[in-house]
Amino acid sequence: MNLFVSLKYLVALDDHRHFGRAALACSVTQPALSNAIRALEVSFGTTIVKRGRNFAGFTVEGERILASGRKILREYELLQQDLHSSHEAPRGNLLIGAVPTAMPIASRFVALLQQRHPGITPALRSMSSVEVETGLESLSLDMGLGYTERMDKSQSAVRVIPQYTEHYFLLRKAPPAEHHGLRIGPSMRWADAGRLPLCLLSQEMHNRTIIDRAFAEAGVQPQPAIETNSILTLALSVRAGNVCSIMPGALVDDVQGYNDIEALPLVEPGVAIRIAFMVHDTNRPSRTLEAALAFAEDPAWLREVAGHAGALGDMG
Repeated sequence: MNLFVSLKYLVALDDHRHFGRAALACSVTQPALSNAIRALEVSFGTTIVKRGRNFAGFTVEGERILASGRKILREYELLQQDLHSSHEAPRGNLLIGAVPTAMPIASRFVALLQQRHPGITPALRSMSSVEVETGLESLSLDMGLGYTERMDKSQSAVRVIPQYTEHYFLLRKAPPAEHHGLRIGPSMRWADAGRLPLCLLSQEMHNRTIIDRAFAEAGVQPQPAIETNSILTLALSVRAGNVCSIMPGALVDDVQGYNDIEALPLVEPGVAIRIAFMVHDTNRPSRTLEAALAFAEDPAWLREVAGHAGALGDMG
């Protein structure tokens, strides 16, 4: 039995919560993955996985083995990076999770980071806030990009690197204009926006919590016409149907090529939500994480962020 390979399969099973999808992610057959995990159980002399018709979770002993396995794999990755790269030329993997509304900024970050450090292989995943926080806590993620207000209420040992502030806009269909690109319209009150047919992110998303909070402060309780967990659907539903949507500046910036959509800054109340990179407060970051943290604080990168997120005051 190859311990490292078997532990990778076990971690993949936890990530995907499904034997078939975990096997696919590891590029092996499902029987091969199952046999490797059974070999782990024999080696440790205990049951790791609760088995039924479908994956049913881990036993108490399995959770302990999984947590230790993640630490072993992390130490292995750290050692590989120490041996095969340097502070000036980092080489290795970097896994980043970002909440959906921050994906445009996260995508720019990984692209420019990889351009600066070609030896780094970033993997970027769109995740809910809970998934990001759980990933940081379990060390399955190197970095997360999300809402700092959630960290303000958390006792987790997390380091926060501020990036930008979200401001919110109502998107609505507009007659195509002669000039190309998205238009910024006059301000709209949240109370007025709440009376329109809306496409909003679904309720498990923290972005929806922020939006519902703003509506409550404005004294309205809208009933969405469409709910989705896809940020792409927000803009496309506005273009295709008769609904409006509410999006933060980073997403509005990403649809500037549309000349049949108008974005209206939302006011009363004013909503400003801080977005930051978060990392588990460990004393031993990897070479790739060191490089990513340095880049996240680089003034040139922060100017790039400022140009594609926030209030979008220079548009229109």
